[in-house]
Amino acid sequence: MQQQIIRETFLLLSKREDSVCNFLEGGTLIGGSDFRLVYRHYATLYFVFCVDSSESELGILDLIQVFVETLDRCFENVCELDLIFHMDKVHYILQEIVMGGMVVETNQTEILTHIEAQQRIEKQEAGMGGAPARALSAAKSMAPNVNLPKLADLQNISLPSFKKL
Repeated sequence: MQQQIIRETFLLLSKREDSVCNFLEGGTLIGGSDFRLVYRHYATLYFVFCVDSSESELGILDLIQVFVETLDRCFENVCELDLIFHMDKVHYILQEIVMGGMVVETNQTEILTHIEAQQRIEKQEAGMGGAPARALSAAKSMAPNVNLPKLADLQNISLPSFKKL
């Protein structure tokens, strides 16, 4: 079903000229006339939102603009490969803008501040993953004559068994 929706959306949008408006009534798979497709076409990328009739089409176009500008700042000239290989980051950026179907932030500076904070946390966590190796190399450099056990030797260690009560 999802592939059919994507296919139908692409067929509807790819036939349109760039000079026509960026709003289109939804097709049969999308939900009919109560839903609209609001989209922007940038080079080879299409950004499409499906909204109901209560949404402001101009507000959604502004939302797409903020999203694309934020992606562009994060990826330095965003392209298809950025979206494919960094899907988690794209989702995180979108979640900073829209949460639970509601627009929560459109200030690009605020969005970028949150993204940079998230990246710092990720770098710290990645650094923690290498902590045991760094500790081992530090111990070896402090006491080069000490023979530390090798990982292969540690695999044969058996834990003590406890008696059942």
